[in-house]
Amino acid sequence: MAEEASAFNIHPMDQFVIKPLFGGHELNWYTPTNETLWMGIAILAIIGLLVLGTRGRAIIPSRTQSIAEMAYGFVYNMVVDVAGKDGLKYFPMIMTLFMFIVFSNFLGLLPMAFTPTSHIAVTAVMAMGVFLFVTILGFARNGMKFLSIFWISAAPLALRPILALIEIISYFVRPISHSIRLAGNMMAGHAVIKVFAGFAGALGLGAVAPILAISAVYALEMLVAFIQAYVFAILTCVYLKDALHPGH
Repeated sequence: MAEEASAFNIHPMDQFVIKPLFGGHELNWYTPTNETLWMGIAILAIIGLLVLGTRGRAIIPSRTQSIAEMAYGFVYNMVVDVAGKDGLKYFPMIMTLFMFIVFSNFLGLLPMAFTPTSHIAVTAVMAMGVFLFVTILGFARNGMKFLSIFWISAAPLALRPILALIEIISYFVRPISHSIRLAGNMMAGHAVIKVFAGFAGALGLGAVAPILAISAVYALEMLVAFIQAYVFAILTCVYLKDALHPGH
């Protein structure tokens, strides 16, 4: 009975523990950790795809160049469709966010890897950066007219103050929802995979059902990895649109 209990001793949250790379247990802001390692790997992978993979500028592109061009075109069209052509000035920021998130998400699916975007500390910094940027941009471009995003002129006059209060609350909740959505989805999926993997290891040769479940959840996580990067980027475009065109 003790052996069976130990076999099912699964700790799905252990994979999210931040650990120093070079021994010791003390963590400071300057300590290299497994999280900083995998963020660095994601950045190097992005450079490899977008810089090294396109350095030839071939008329008939290689596979790497084709993937890079598809990623560029995908984000470019997203910015134009949501924020308008005025938003293209800020395309590099959105492209950087999207590529960092999508690479961090997919690299985190590798065995023994770490997923930086599963930590609220990472996603909150990105979300707060977007929030401060669009807020400052909105006031810089429009002055006090930027506050018109809180005043719903199409609503009945009696309801406008109530709707304005709701809009103000929802505006300041943006960085919280923006960051928790990404971190929560990445953490939940990885935890589920770890639970099924623990069952598969405990059952041994009879682990057909857990293995099938792992395969299904893993395939779903690959889809979620892309969708969450897309959602984060498109919400950034929506917020950017509010800053550029507060009256619309």
